[in-house]
Amino acid sequence: MNKKLAAALSGGAVLVLVLSGCSEDEGDKVGDWAKSFCDQAKPQIQKRADAHQIIISTAADSRPAEIQAADSKAFKDIADADRALAKAVESAGVPPIENGEKVQKDVIAELNATAVAYDGLKKQVDALDPTNQQKFAEGLKDVADGLTKIEKMDQKALANLESGELGQAMAKQPGCQKPTPSVPKTPSASASPKAGATATPTTSASPKASASASGES
Repeated sequence: MNKKLAAALSGGAVLVLVLSGCSEDEGDKVGDWAKSFCDQAKPQIQKRADAHQIIISTAADSRPAEIQAADSKAFKDIADADRALAKAVESAGVPPIENGEKVQKDVIAELNATAVAYDGLKKQVDALDPTNQQKFAEGLKDVADGLTKIEKMDQKALANLESGELGQAMAKQPGCQKPTPSVPKTPSASASPKAGATATPTTSASPKASASASGES
C-alpha cells in the first residue's frame, strides 16, 4: 500500500470492554447475574478482540484487496458478536439493580444498533474498488471515520451495566476479563482510527462493558 494510506490509517487501538475495580462481597443475585452474562459473553468478547486486532494490524504493505477482505470480515465478526452479546443480556434476565428492566432493554437496543452500524461499515468497505489505489485509500479513510463514530456508540452500549455493584461483580468474572487477541500485531493500514481516536482499552468485551460490548462483543 502507498505511504498516504498507511499514514492516514495507521495505529490506533480499537476499544474493547472496559471493566474495572474490585468490590466487597456482592449479593448472590448480582453475582449470579454477572456470572450468567459473562459465561455467555466470553466467546463473543474473544471474537471482538480478534476482529479489532485484525482491523488495527493489517499490514501496511498489504494489497488493497487483502485489506478490504480483512476489514470486511472483522466488521462482520463484530456485528455478529454484538448481536450475540445482546442475546446474552436478554438471556441473563433483568439485572438485579435499580431500574434493571430499563437498563436491560436499553443495553439490548444499543448493542443491536451497534451491530447494524458495523453491518453498514462492512457494506461500505465491500463497495470499495481495490483496483484503484488512490480511490481505495480515500474510501478507506471514510470507513475509518465511520468506525470512530461507531466506537462512540460502543462506549455507551454497556455503560449502565458497568456502574455500581453490577459492574464490580462483572469485573470479577473470568468470562468478562480482557482476552488476548490471537491475531499477530503488524503495522496497520486498515480502517483503524488514528491513535488516540478512542479510549485506551483496559478490560474486555464491548466498549466499556462488553464486548462494549472498548475493543471488543
